[in-house]
Amino acid sequence: MSVVVVATLTPKPDQVDAVREALLAAVPKVHAEPGCELYAVHEGKGEFVMVERWESLDALKEHGSAEALTTLGGQLAGKLDSAPDVRRLTAVPAGDEVKGAV
Repeated sequence: MSVVVVATLTPKPDQVDAVREALLAAVPKVHAEPGCELYAVHEGKGEFVMVERWESLDALKEHGSAEALTTLGGQLAGKLDSAPDVRRLTAVPAGDEVKGAV
């Protein structure tokens, strides 16, 4: 069963552009990681939200120590207002099979 993650990053007000650039540079690398089914960046109200789906918990664990994420962590150092809020979620499918879960 897929694992869904929602990660919210709040950059310091003067670091929004730098954080956006770092995230956009990381996306293609994350997409190439084994087990990545979805990794999408969204922006709004002074924060960035990543919606992720991994084919398994093992794939998510590998992502946590993969080059893309470790590099991103270094690039974000000192640029965030607070620690990232990372939530691992379990889908509760409802309605249309395709539309009812991420």
